[in-house]
Amino acid sequence: MHANVERFLEAAATRGLAIDPSRFPEGTRTAQDAAAAVGCDVGQIVKSLVFVLDAAPVVALVSGSNRLDEQKLATTLGGEQVRRADAEVVRDSTSYPIGGVPPFGHSSDLPTAIDRDLLAHDVVWAAAGTPNDVFAVDPAELVRVCGATVGDLAVEDSS
Repeated sequence: MHANVERFLEAAATRGLAIDPSRFPEGTRTAQDAAAAVGCDVGQIVKSLVFVLDAAPVVALVSGSNRLDEQKLATTLGGEQVRRADAEVVRDSTSYPIGGVPPFGHSSDLPTAIDRDLLAHDVVWAAAGTPNDVFAVDPAELVRVCGATVGDLAVEDSS
């Protein structure tokens, strides 16, 4: 088992969450890849995205079928200026690489917003520390263990 996954499992255990990660050597870097590997709807995939809100890193947990509205993220977390974090900020603030960032268990406690659309599912799937490892979780449990703020984070469909 990869060291990142072991570290993530320890973080889950300290939060009272027992998880059983699944490894997909073909990769789960994109929401579509993850959904195909797992055999679920793309909306059940949790994209763990790191942004910088008013100069501090934050996490947005977004449904794989949605695009994040950055202004909605800022509003949900009570900030103003938001920008996508670069790879260095992601690694420094979470200790995980882009594509493998889990929703919690980061090197520092980061404010977290979760896409309300994820709560419509009984089970969602998120990265477990590498781009090849994922885990299933009840979305309400995910809110609890992340201390996440639930919000409408998706770009509105203009069709």
